[in-house]
Amino acid sequence: MQFRKTLIQLFALTSLLIAGGAYAHTDEYLDTQKAPHGGQLRMAGIYHFELVVAKDSKQSKNNPVVVYVTDHAGTKISTTGAKGTVTLLAGKTKTMLNLTPDSENALKASGNYTPVPEMKAVVSITLAGKAAEQARFTPLSNSGTAKLDDHAGHAEH
Repeated sequence: MQFRKTLIQLFALTSLLIAGGAYAHTDEYLDTQKAPHGGQLRMAGIYHFELVVAKDSKQSKNNPVVVYVTDHAGTKISTTGAKGTVTLLAGKTKTMLNLTPDSENALKASGNYTPVPEMKAVVSITLAGKAAEQARFTPLSNSGTAKLDDHAGHAEH
């Protein structure tokens, strides 16, 4: 009887773990969404990161970078006590910036970079008391701009 109870508990736990991962958005899906601040959205563990970079600067100069943090439902996640980095890659130029809390759910940095369409970015953020989460971006690529909708477009992870 104990074996059967343990087997049922194990099955229930496995089902919850599988279902929990089923709500992760794919990059392709997130690229069809209009981000709240005009940036690019990516999944980072259980969070959404929205990366906003300068778009109209034609030269390398001190440009801002902002990362907004929300949960899966779009609820703002506090960045108090958080720290992070953003690494920008444009051609052969690599720029690493330290992110610091800027507002309720944002981290900000600024540094010399040229925003070009082929630019890539890697964002790593450690929220207070949490493990580091990382996401990769192509912030100036021509992604879709469909409006936000319900949670369609999930991928199993």
